[in-house]
Amino acid sequence: MPLEYYALAMIVAFFVLVMTGIPVGFVVAFVGFVFGFIGFDGWLFELLPSRIYGVVSNYTLLAIPLFVFMGVMLERSKIAERMLDVIGHLCGGLPGGMALAVIIVGVLLGAATGIVGAAIVTLTLMALPTLVRRGYKKTVACGTICAAGTLGQIIPPSLVLLVLADIMNLSVGSLFAAALVPGLLLAGMYLAYLLLLAFFFSADVPAIDEQERAAVSRRELGMDFVKVVVPPLLLIFAVLGSIIGGVAAPTEAASVGAVGALLLTIVSGRMTLPILSETVKTSLRISCMIFFVLIASQVFALAFRGLDGEFLIEAMFEWVPGGMYGTLIFMLLLIFFLGFFLEWIQISYIAVPLFLPFLASQGDMSMVWVAILIAMNLQTSFLTPPFGWSLLFMKGVAPPGITTGDIYKGAVPFVLIQILTLALIIVFPDVVLWLPAVVGW
Repeated sequence: MPLEYYALAMIVAFFVLVMTGIPVGFVVAFVGFVFGFIGFDGWLFELLPSRIYGVVSNYTLLAIPLFVFMGVMLERSKIAERMLDVIGHLCGGLPGGMALAVIIVGVLLGAATGIVGAAIVTLTLMALPTLVRRGYKKTVACGTICAAGTLGQIIPPSLVLLVLADIMNLSVGSLFAAALVPGLLLAGMYLAYLLLLAFFFSADVPAIDEQERAAVSRRELGMDFVKVVVPPLLLIFAVLGSIIGGVAAPTEAASVGAVGALLLTIVSGRMTLPILSETVKTSLRISCMIFFVLIASQVFALAFRGLDGEFLIEAMFEWVPGGMYGTLIFMLLLIFFLGFFLEWIQISYIAVPLFLPFLASQGDMSMVWVAILIAMNLQTSFLTPPFGWSLLFMKGVAPPGITTGDIYKGAVPFVLIQILTLALIIVFPDVVLWLPAVVGW
């Protein structure tokens, strides 16, 4: 039997086992080992120790647990909750002001955590009851929170970008610079949609009650802004600026971010032993999951390539009409579909390497641009009903009275905005490539 048939059987076996509910990391390793032994009697895996050593000794990947710690610490210490309250009151005189505040905090939270699940859960717990209590339409409240929380996929220092940089052999700084403008563009389009909603349907997004606004003076709000919002902003700018500007390596900047988050929590008076303990445990659990999938994917990739899987992928792309753009859209649709069933880390380490050799052979295609398209596409699938992960995260912690229908209906306008933004980035690559060129990446 030709080796390509074994490679095809690997993909089928992978999806069948994933549908049974077995953790993906175990499925990836199991399928890789089984087909590696079927095709090569196991001798192929003599290369495996060196590949695993190359992963665990990768200095750049050390930034992952540090960024995770930074995000979890800021989330556990309730700093994001205080930011939402301050920004919400600053925008409170406008219809839809609290929704605008949720998007702004989503940008800051995405830049601080880079972890979609944590951002969605945090925003849902602290903002959804408040928005509903203040008269917001449930669908608008749910959609706004899901969209804001998912910004962590594309706003640097996103873990998705950090992982894609490693997989695609790209500079972390170049990806962070490339993602900044598209991420802010997407957030700006969310804000524009909410402002239009406030203009035409102000009853769905009412302003904060005047009596409640009067209880807090402008001077107090200004002081709170300086104390609550400015320090996390400075921390984010320090981390991102040092990476994008080439001043510090990602791991060094992540170390600054982790220590900075720790100091912010101490200064805010929120540091306790339980918070520190829970932060360390959660960071360890998330980091172990990422590295386990990373190592398991080496087994799968080694077997798949040994079975000539790359030629199978290349042949599949040759059947797609439309040249470079047809191939690109086909890949994005496939990754979008996978995003319904797999988490981003699994797609990144399993699916993306399968397409990478063919994409790299297209000389006129920027890999930085492709990486941002993949990250934005994953973000869209996370938000799309009925299987979007962000929607499932929200449903898991939403208060009573919020139905699945409310969450799904609320997400649809934001999904359309994301698709529009993705289309703009495909048609106008300079949206992605302008900033990296300016800073010299």
